Amino acid sequence: MKERLAKIKEEAAQKIQAAASMDVLNELKVAYLGKKGQITELMKGMKDLPAEEKPAFGQMVNATRSEIEGFLEEMKNSMEEKLLDAKMKSEVIDVTLPGKKKELGHDHPNNMILKQVEEIFIGMGYEVVSGPEVEYDHYNFEALNIPANHPAKDEQDTFYINSDILLRTQTSSVQIREMEKGVLPIKMIAPGRVFRADEVDATHSPSFHQIEGLVVDKGITFADLKGTLEEFCRRFFGEDTKTKFRPHHFPFTEPSAEVDVSCFKCHGKGCRFCKDEGWIEILGCGMVHPHVLEMQGIDPTVYSGFAFGFGLERLTLLKCEIDDMRLLYENDLRFLKQF
Repeated sequence: MKERLAKIKEEAAQKIQAAASMDVLNELKVAYLGKKGQITELMKGMKDLPAEEKPAFGQMVNATRSEIEGFLEEMKNSMEEKLLDAKMKSEVIDVTLPGKKKELGHDHPNNMILKQVEEIFIGMGYEVVSGPEVEYDHYNFEALNIPANHPAKDEQDTFYINSDILLRTQTSSVQIREMEKGVLPIKMIAPGRVFRADEVDATHSPSFHQIEGLVVDKGITFADLKGTLEEFCRRFFGEDTKTKFRPHHFPFTEPSAEVDVSCFKCHGKGCRFCKDEGWIEILGCGMVHPHVLEMQGIDPTVYSGFAFGFGLERLTLLKCEIDDMRLLYENDLRFLKQF
C-alpha cells in the first residue's frame, strides 16, 4: 500500500508540474482529491484492513493528500503570478507620456449668431416658428402678392420640383402659414434654410439661411416697426448703434424700406469694414400689404402688421468679421475654432 501511495504522489507531481493552464490544474485536483479521486478511493478501502493497521494507513494517506495539495497550491500560485505579470505588461501605463486631451466642440458661427438673435426677439415677446423647406408655390409666391409671371420671381429664381412645389426662397412662407391659422395677434420670427439658384461666391450661395419676422395686431404702425428694429440693432450691434431707413419696394409690404446700421467698427466715421460709407445694410422690412392680409382672411381695416427679414449668414459675416461666406461651410477646423 505504501508503494502505491508513493506511485500516486509521484504521478500527481509530474502531471501537476506539466499542467499548462488553471483548468487542467482543477481537473487534476478532482482526479486525485475529489469525491471519486484516487486518494478518496484508497480511504474507502480502509474498512477492509485489520484494526491495528488502520491508524498507520490513515496517516500515510493523509500525508500523501497533504503533499499533493501542496503541489497544487504551489503550481496555482505560480500560474497566478505569471498571469498577473502578463497582464501588467499588456496594460502598462507610461506615466511620463502627456495626457490625452478630450476636445469639446462648440456651436457653428451661424448657430451662435442665431441663438443671439432668437434671445433678443424672445425677450421682446416673439415666438420662434418653423415651416417646411419644400414648399408650395402658393405659400412662397402667390400668397405673398407675387403672382405668376411677376418680375419678383426672376429675382428669386429657385429650384422647382414640379409646377406647384419648390424649395422655398424665403421663410416668409411661414408667415403666411401662421396668418392662415386665424389666431391673432401674431408676433413671431421664422428662422430657416432657403434656396435660390445663385452662383457660389464670397457673398452668395444656392443654400443659405434667413430670419423673417412678423407682427399682426390692431393699431400696428410703421413707428412700431422702426422702434422694434432700432431696439434689435442696439442689442445686437451695440447700444450706440444708429439705424437708417431707406425707401424700397417689396411686393408683400407697403410701404417698404431697407435698413442700414451705423458701422460698429468706426461708429459711422468710415472705414474699410463699411467701405468708407459709415453705414452697413442689414435687412429689408415694411408694413404688411393689405392684400396679403385679405388673402389670409384678415380684415386690413381692423388689423395691420409689419414684417422684416435678414440673412443669417450676413449677420454672421458682419459680427464675426468674416469676409467670405464660403468659409462657413468648408468644415475647416482651423477656421471654425476661432469662434
